[in-house]
Amino acid sequence: MREGAAGDAFRPGRRDVLLGAAALIAAPAFGAGLADAPVEPRIQRMSPTFDRMVAPDARVETIATGIRWAEGPLWVEAGRYLLFSDPPANIVRRWHKGGPAVPFLDPSGAGGTDPKLIREPGANGLALDHAGRLLIANSGGRSIDRVNLITRRRETIVDRYQGKRFNSPNDLHVARDGTLYFTDPPYGLTEGDASPLKELAVNGVYRLQPGGAVELLEGSLTRPNGIALSSDETRLYVSVSDETAPRIMVYDLDAKGVRNARVLLDARPMKARGGAGLTDGMKVARDGTLVCSVPGGMMFLTPDAEPLALVTTGAPIANCAFGERGRALYMTANDRVLRLPLREGWQGRG
Repeated sequence: MREGAAGDAFRPGRRDVLLGAAALIAAPAFGAGLADAPVEPRIQRMSPTFDRMVAPDARVETIATGIRWAEGPLWVEAGRYLLFSDPPANIVRRWHKGGPAVPFLDPSGAGGTDPKLIREPGANGLALDHAGRLLIANSGGRSIDRVNLITRRRETIVDRYQGKRFNSPNDLHVARDGTLYFTDPPYGLTEGDASPLKELAVNGVYRLQPGGAVELLEGSLTRPNGIALSSDETRLYVSVSDETAPRIMVYDLDAKGVRNARVLLDARPMKARGGAGLTDGMKVARDGTLVCSVPGGMMFLTPDAEPLALVTTGAPIANCAFGERGRALYMTANDRVLRLPLREGWQGRG
């Protein structure tokens, strides 16, 4: 984190408070525990603008069940399939339309780990680089890995910052120039910040430029989690999965780093209402719409943080991915994976 970049001070502005209040009124009360049984997925529309993205008669489809903790959805257009991770089960599964979800990488992260030390041995966030190779936030292996999708041969890209091992990389985003952004909370470590394995003093947000060294962009957040860039790549979004202060941060971004940190979404009211889950994974559409996990479900927001819709199941929805050339949104929801059809003309990112 360079000098001048704001830290983890939580000072929501007027717009953030208004948004939190609006979500509090709109969001139904759900139990926050992971064991809560999901109910039929529901779309709560908050703005007529959302009808241009998702047809009024659209329904959320369940495409896979029986997962310990579904995460990291990624659509691979070259093969017309979806990959998604299950960090505690240490598996990445593949789903083709009309078929079952089957193991693709097993183990997906680190093998032979001690559960007294490693809580989540498997892969978490997934992405593709510009050569079509799979990038993995390897929670158990405490590294960023690259996998050939054909041979499934794996190599470690980076596993250290200034000589110290990462905590447990969680989510990642690839910019148009190939720069990799990723978060490194301690969720994969059984004892979290108190783990004897933890070498870094921070839970960081990092940037790795092609051929360059790892750069710490932000080192003062308690639980950095989901990460994405704005459609013009001038802003960096980071979700903070802090039980006491869940929120989405936004930073101005340039070649020097990040600056002007501010709270885009204050999710405390949604959490206080009983919304299941926390601020977690997110994606940004080409028109700038932010699709983000919040307590209570998956929310669609304008770049100015105006709520458009909320997808709810009664259980946490951890992450999402655009797929099918922008015709669908896939969501990992606790023990299942969901598919929401999108309008053909909307600018989703495949």
